[in-house]
Parts: sequence; C-alpha cells; structure tokens
Amino acid sequence: MRRGIAATALVASLALAATACGGSDSGDKADGPVTITWWDTSNATNEAPTYKALVKQFEAANKDIKVKYVNVQFDQAQNKFDTAAGASGAPDVLRSEVGWTPAFAKKGYFLPLDGTEALADQDKFKSNLITQAQYDGKTYGVPLVTDTLALVYNKELFEKAGVEAPTTWDELKTAAAKIKAKTGVDGYWGSTQAYYAQTFLYGEGTDTVDADAKKITVASAEAKKGYETWQSLFSGKGLHKADTTADAYANIQDAFVNGKVAAIIQGPWEITNFYKGSAFTDKSNLGIATVPAGSSGKAGAPTGGHNLSVYAGSDSAHQKAALKFVNFMTSAKSQSTIALKNSTLPTRDDAYTAEVKADPGIAGYQGVLAAAQPRPALPEYSSLWTPLDTELLKIAGGKESLDKGLSNAETAIAKLVPDFSK
Repeated sequence: MRRGIAATALVASLALAATACGGSDSGDKADGPVTITWWDTSNATNEAPTYKALVKQFEAANKDIKVKYVNVQFDQAQNKFDTAAGASGAPDVLRSEVGWTPAFAKKGYFLPLDGTEALADQDKFKSNLITQAQYDGKTYGVPLVTDTLALVYNKELFEKAGVEAPTTWDELKTAAAKIKAKTGVDGYWGSTQAYYAQTFLYGEGTDTVDADAKKITVASAEAKKGYETWQSLFSGKGLHKADTTADAYANIQDAFVNGKVAAIIQGPWEITNFYKGSAFTDKSNLGIATVPAGSSGKAGAPTGGHNLSVYAGSDSAHQKAALKFVNFMTSAKSQSTIALKNSTLPTRDDAYTAEVKADPGIAGYQGVLAAAQPRPALPEYSSLWTPLDTELLKIAGGKESLDKGLSNAETAIAKLVPDFSK
C-alpha cells in the first residue's frame, strides 16, 4: 500500500533538496530557458516512464522551459519535501498525495492556484477532487490521478460458487463460505491496516475524528461497531485469518492475483499488477464492486490520489513555468495517456475516452467513485492512521482486546490533535 510515511535521515533529505530547487537553479540564464524541478512520487518501475515521456513532450512544445525530473520514493517524499521546503530548497512542483495538502498549505509551502494557468480548466475536474485540494478556502493542487478502495473479486470463482458481488458485510460472509465449499479457496482476505479499515467506519456513518466538532470519535459506539465487523472477518468459513507479518500486503496481493483467494479490498494502483497474475491473464475476469455497506446502509471508502502542487518559495519566473507545466500534465490529453499507460484513474471526465474505459480495471473503479469519501481538511488527519496501524495489528493478532486497542488509539490521537475533545 502506498500510504505509509517513513522517517528519513536529515542528511539524505538535504542532499536531495540541494539538487532540487528550480527557484534558485544557478544554471538558468537571463536569455536561456528556465529550469524547473519536479519531484514525481510515482512507482519508479511501472509508472515513471510514462511521466518521463510526457516531460519530453512538454519540453518539445515549450522551448523556454526545461524540467529536471526527479523520482522520489513515495514513502519518503512527505518528510523530504517538508525538510527541503523548510530550508527554502524544495522542488518547483511536487506530485503530492492528497492527504498532504492541508499540512503543507498551512505551513505556507504550497502556492495558492486559484485564478492561475494551472487551474484554467477547473470546471473540467470532478468537483469533489478540487475540494480535496483546498485548504482554508484556497486551492493548493490540481488533481492528477485519483483512487479509492473497492471490493475486487475473481469472477470465475464467484460464478463457480453461484454468488454475486456482496453489497453488505453479512452478504460477504455468506458468499465466502459458499466459495470455500464449492472451490476450496478462501472467499475473502482482509487487511489489518487502518487505511483499509476506514471502510468499516464509513459504513457506520463515522470517522476517526469529527473535524467540524473537534471531537475524537475513534472509540465511539459507532466506530466500535465498525471495527467489530472488521474484526469478525478474520475468522469463519472462507474467511482468511489475519496476516500480522511485515509481508502481509504482498501476501494478500499475491494470493488474490494468483486465484488463491476470491476477494480482497484494494485500490486501482494495483490494476497493472492484477493483470500480471495467473488469475487475470483474461482481464475481464477482474470484478470490481463498491465496498460492502455497514449497518447504516451506506457504503464508503477513502478518497486517495495525487495532486500537482507548486512550491511557494520559488521565484516568479519559476512559478510561472511551473504553472504551465502543471496545466500540461493535468490536461485531458495527458491524463488519458497516463491512464492508458499506467491504468490509473483520471480526475476529469473528458479524459475518460472510449479507449481509456476499454480497460476493465479503470472502468470498474470509475464505477465505484461515487462511494469515495473525501478526507477532512485537517492537517493532522493522515497521521491519525499511524497509531491505529499499531493497535489494529495487535487486535487482529489477538494480542489486545478491541476496547483496549481503541482506547490506546484514542489516547495517541489526542496527542496529535490536542485541541480535540474525546
């Protein structure tokens, strides 16, 4: 999963930052092209080649601008950018995970983009994704790709068991038992990670916190009910036990793509890897459905994805070039290219061409976007999953009770948002 934020050594961050800042690039000449730096946080193997090719297209069409491309490992990028921006040495453009926007905007590291060339096509983007790029009434990013979680399943195994995609968690349990009985394969394998467990909170109409009321809700009755459902899916016929090892993500993914488990909860960043598995050599065998609903009758999954944001510390010449670059990279044509090459979801409707929608993975995930829940514009929000990752792992492994784990998480979250009540 591309959600963790790893701690990085200060010296490594500064070393990368020293090569990054387009705003003070000594190679720029008064009569020569402006050189901007872009930190791309995409997968270096599967996705980066597409972005590099688009950079070359941009440079060919804009002879007065050069782009220094730097691929930065996703799980290190947030800390590295934070360090670099604080030292006035950040890149001119950052491929920023949507959850980073509030914190960097609050610190003044991102340039407001309202009324700029970067947002010239604002009305073409999905409105909820523009909202997610905003903080305190201003827009600090242009949506590049979006994602959410879905129930992905093996159609062949479901058909053999005579079951359809479940719409509730109880239906999932019933389907899993039938799949086990008919095929010998487990019907469902759940994750212990907090990001994936968000679907269970949304299904009960709650969240880890109520940002508007400034209240911590992770241990509320509604949240506890959601986590009880989450916990119940690790035991029972056709339900795989919790994997509490460091390789859990890879183990779950490998089992699914090779037909050893019939369904998991996963995001579209794995589409290309789904197709590499033996179970999905025929891409049409990949089923994608909205995550099952909780007792509230509603289904919900977190909205993820990445924006392109511009560094506020660059000079005007570099910001102007950066804004043009962002406009190009987030255009309908560029997004369609990215979708076709990387199997990621565009953020604007006019990028969903017939060719793009011919990919069953993209078409399937586009169909579940209606259930995606935006994150609150709370700078600390993404960090709230860190203590939950620790506690949910213990709970799923039977080393801690649900009540104790949620109490511990509540205490840890209170330190991250000290002005919130319990």
